[in-house]
Amino acid sequence: MSHIVPLVAVMVLAVFAIYGVILGAAQFFEQVRSRQLHDAERDVLKARIELLANPMAKIQAHDNFAWPGFRKFVLKGKVLEAEDICSYYLTPHDGQALPPYLPGQYLTFQVNIPGVERAETRCYSLSDSPHNPDYYRITVKRIPPPNNDPAGRYGLVSTFFQHNVLPDDLIDVKAPAGHFYLDTNQRGPVVLIGGGIGVTPVLSMLNHIAATGSTREVWFFYGVQNGTQHVQKEYLKQVAAEHENVHLHICYSSPLPTDIEGEDYHHAERISVDLLKRLLPSNNYNYYLCGPPPMMVQITDDLADWRVPKTHVHFEAFGPATVKSVSKPVIEKPKGEEIEVTFARSGKTLLWDGSSPSLLDFAESNGVPIDSGCRAGNCGTCLTAIRSGKVDYLSEPGAIVEEGSCLACIAVPQSKINLDA
Repeated sequence: MSHIVPLVAVMVLAVFAIYGVILGAAQFFEQVRSRQLHDAERDVLKARIELLANPMAKIQAHDNFAWPGFRKFVLKGKVLEAEDICSYYLTPHDGQALPPYLPGQYLTFQVNIPGVERAETRCYSLSDSPHNPDYYRITVKRIPPPNNDPAGRYGLVSTFFQHNVLPDDLIDVKAPAGHFYLDTNQRGPVVLIGGGIGVTPVLSMLNHIAATGSTREVWFFYGVQNGTQHVQKEYLKQVAAEHENVHLHICYSSPLPTDIEGEDYHHAERISVDLLKRLLPSNNYNYYLCGPPPMMVQITDDLADWRVPKTHVHFEAFGPATVKSVSKPVIEKPKGEEIEVTFARSGKTLLWDGSSPSLLDFAESNGVPIDSGCRAGNCGTCLTAIRSGKVDYLSEPGAIVEEGSCLACIAVPQSKINLDA
């Protein structure tokens, strides 16, 4: 009996020792996991800081932290900003850290709409400062019918977002991208111009400048029809009041009787270079602008007449009309010459006569399906393999173009061509 007690004690001690080892191992692995998560968060934060300090870090940050393809996001908040305009706050469904982005870049969305055969793809600019690491924000306007068809349909995807996308819904999102962004390496004065919902990328630029405490001179021009379309009204007033380097100018082209000049808006006119000439001390600024095609064309042309160097004018393409107008012209071909275009998978060989704006439009008009999204060379949805031949581009591609492929929405055939479509 005297030998049993020590034996039991030894066994109890052994059990506690084993438990301690297991517990210690669990704690150890939890510490390792916590350290790994901490290191991952630290690396993303470090990349974010480097990115905001140096735009050239964009490539490295994209390679190291951006995700391939589409990633699930959760809609955490939805805010009505103005008539038919909502802001959407998105967080990653997997709970992992968000990669940094540059002020002015956009997100690409893939949306499955009931009753629509194929998923729809759209690009929406990020509308907040990159200094918010917990969420991405986009601001989307429900696109109205064309002016020449007021009884027509509203925009398919923008309407779906406004009416059908609700908090806690999952959305497929591609990583931030785009060549239109504020050069954060520079400290020189800037003019930020936003027309209608085109204000979103330049709003991100303004938010970045305000969040960093930068003292660079900023002239912020925002044009809408009237007060019903004015987003972030009180916020913009606050930014201008708190930052003496920010000069805010709101333009209403058709103010309502209830809109008060000096309170709701500053100028009862459209944004124009004539207005800039009246307000700016000189033309020596970098100009960032985004808006409807007519505004973009007029302002870019007039800035050129004002002898503003092309290298000082930066713009966001707003679809094919804008691309054709403010980019290099379509490559001219001899009159009467036609180019043979083969769509291999569709089994069609057609003659291109130059009347279609792009290969995408040419394909669609001839019943050849090619997926598309932004139609401005930014989202990469229309990437199409080239079996033989070459293309010319109407503008610089905003998306990465793989070797042996083309972005059909901004491409025209250079010569006889065979496409995998």
